[in-house]
Amino acid sequence: MKQLTILFAILLPVCGSAKGPNFVFFLVDDLGWADVSCNGSTFHNTSHIDTLAKSGVRFTDGYAAASICSPTRASVMTGRHPVRVNITDWIPGTSKSAGKFQHVKDRDNLALEEVTIAEVLKDNGYKTYFAGKWHLGDEGHYPEDQGFDVNIGGHHRGGPPGGYYSPWNNPRLDAKFDGEYLTERLTDETNSFMETQIQEETPFLVYLSYYNVHTPIQPYKKRIDEYKKKAEALEGDTPVLEMRDGVSRARQDNAELASMVAAVDDSVGSIMQKLEDLKIADNTVVIFFSDNGGLCTRPPGKGNGKKSSYSKVGPGCNLPLRSGKGWLYEGGIREATIVRAPGITEAGGVCSSPVISTDFFPTMLELAGISPKPELHKDGVSIVDLLKSPESKKERSLYWHYPHYHGSGWSPGGAIRKGDWKLIEFWEHGDAQLYNLASDLGELDDLSETNPEKKAELARDLEKWRDDIGAVMPKLKK
Repeated sequence: MKQLTILFAILLPVCGSAKGPNFVFFLVDDLGWADVSCNGSTFHNTSHIDTLAKSGVRFTDGYAAASICSPTRASVMTGRHPVRVNITDWIPGTSKSAGKFQHVKDRDNLALEEVTIAEVLKDNGYKTYFAGKWHLGDEGHYPEDQGFDVNIGGHHRGGPPGGYYSPWNNPRLDAKFDGEYLTERLTDETNSFMETQIQEETPFLVYLSYYNVHTPIQPYKKRIDEYKKKAEALEGDTPVLEMRDGVSRARQDNAELASMVAAVDDSVGSIMQKLEDLKIADNTVVIFFSDNGGLCTRPPGKGNGKKSSYSKVGPGCNLPLRSGKGWLYEGGIREATIVRAPGITEAGGVCSSPVISTDFFPTMLELAGISPKPELHKDGVSIVDLLKSPESKKERSLYWHYPHYHGSGWSPGGAIRKGDWKLIEFWEHGDAQLYNLASDLGELDDLSETNPEKKAELARDLEKWRDDIGAVMPKLKK
């Protein structure tokens, strides 16, 4: 049935598959919007990512379709909202209900009937390669079952089993030697694939999905010393911010996490240099993104740090954005987003129009010269026009639906961004918060009482969207 769907949906590329550009898609796990220096970090040094940003378009308002990993990953793969593919929590999530609502059941894998970007590109002459974190289903639903010719290390687990240093326990990746670092191995495998692929003279999709910087937080030994020195130079204990149902880290000062970010940056630099060495940089589209915000917020009293100031918070800090992974504040859903498309983008572009993870699917189709497939990527729109003219403004409404409880302290709720306005509904508390992101990026000034008309307007729009898409609402416990 799936093959019939694909054959029905796919047409040959306009410019012929052999002339299509290559794609390198970097997906980082749990990287915060503020974790890269091109977005303002002064503690982390991401020189290679910054160079990539300067060579293409940096989107200041790039969003994940969810504040947790699996739903966003599904949205990238399909161009469809997590609600539409029925993956609204991380896989397998938790069946425990911490509050007044019953558990909402969703899928534990990406349905094989869903058509992925890898399948579309493969049917149009592309060689498709996956490396790293998959987290979209167990055996039978691995990358090779969803359109990828090659799968290096992708399986059902959300974090690296056994940690980042071998011997690890990854069913799809055997270590070569003790102490081998996972990110370096994935990078080496990717570079080797590209070397082999150019000899075949067919375009390729490289989907490099890092396990970094997901827990466990383990130092990258080659870069840890420089960040220890930076952390030691800071004054006082780690500050924290109290917030609804959670406590957040209020400063980037975690040397181990910073070294893991540096490992990603080194990998990006290696891959970009390989593109230059192979003389294919001018025919390769590069996309950089994260699946959700950095982990910085925990329920009061939770945590595993040794210092008292660490014991309540996550390892990262997303300021000036509020909160992080698991939450529908900006810190949980706004992501570092960069696209470099030779011949389309000009160096140094900065775009403030909102874009979201479902947009990558149709964008890649257009860049490859493949006709759009709106019956597939129903919730994504091509952003090629923004790549060409990043200064232009594109008004749209974006929606989030997270009807689950999360270990960060989040309880069921939803959100909408419409223009500069954003409404977040907290169903556990029976209220909603309204913010104007143009003047209040940190979501500190709740305008729900002073602007009830706008609050009501956005609440109606969000409810209508839920009805239209068939979002499942949690039911009260009996």
